[in-house]
Amino acid sequence: MAKYICKRLLLTFVTLFFIILLTFTLMHAVPGGPFTPVRPLPPAVVAALEERYNLNAPLHVQFFDYLGGLVRFDLGPSIQFSGRSVNELITSGAPYSMRLGFITMIFVLLAAVPMGILAALKNNKWQDMLLMTLATMGVTIPSFVLASFLIYVFSFRLDLTPTFGLYNWNSYILPVLALGGFSLSFLARLMRSSLLEVMGQDYIRTARAKGISEVRVIVKHALRNALIPMVTMLGPTVAALMSGSFVVERIFAIPGMGSHFVTGIANRDYTTIMGMNIFYATFLLVMVFVVDLFYCLIDPRIKFE
Repeated sequence: MAKYICKRLLLTFVTLFFIILLTFTLMHAVPGGPFTPVRPLPPAVVAALEERYNLNAPLHVQFFDYLGGLVRFDLGPSIQFSGRSVNELITSGAPYSMRLGFITMIFVLLAAVPMGILAALKNNKWQDMLLMTLATMGVTIPSFVLASFLIYVFSFRLDLTPTFGLYNWNSYILPVLALGGFSLSFLARLMRSSLLEVMGQDYIRTARAKGISEVRVIVKHALRNALIPMVTMLGPTVAALMSGSFVVERIFAIPGMGSHFVTGIANRDYTTIMGMNIFYATFLLVMVFVVDLFYCLIDPRIKFE
């Protein structure tokens, strides 16, 4: 187990290094820069700004300087948000994004698993068709369309929820539904297909032939194995939900990391783009690592050598 953890940690650092290298290379390969707006600045002003942010140094020098800052957990100053560092942007936006993402993840799990189980147990019946129709709609409808529809119905027409911010409990309802619509639908469909596949296995038929009750067959034998694909997808899903959604945060005026990321991309803010990307990549790699460790708890047959 310890050897496996050490190997995975080493692989995580190597993967993160190549993500940083690729992001850095692609950003500087795109024509233009943070100081090339629609109305060009005087060359002397551009030169002074590049000198201030060390953008006039060779690319390899900039890259290794940036790596040196990462070792000290310093993501550098933000170019667009003058006077603020990328660490401050993440610190200020992360609580909103992660709180919204955590609540959304709880909602998704509490809804997706029962939906998938009910659809599998009622296979080809009206309950299955209804749930899978809703799940298909949730997968295909973009989040900004769903968010706009929810605002129109529940805020403008029914006046039940606010249209922006996260000030009280009912202000979370619409952002959670808009943010979790795709994940809920996808995981419900995955739960259904996984449980149907498990229910057709020989050991399930053997358990039924022994006279074991249907509830025990489903809960003890089928559901445990059917959850493995769900657990596999939890890592990327949690990282995606808790690292900020720029579409949902923009629509509902939530000051999370997603809005900073979009502003950074629009203004070629190199340090902000790098910092947000590194934060998301690190979070994703950590969640995938945690999910791998949970495999042995779900299925004792899985061993880490």
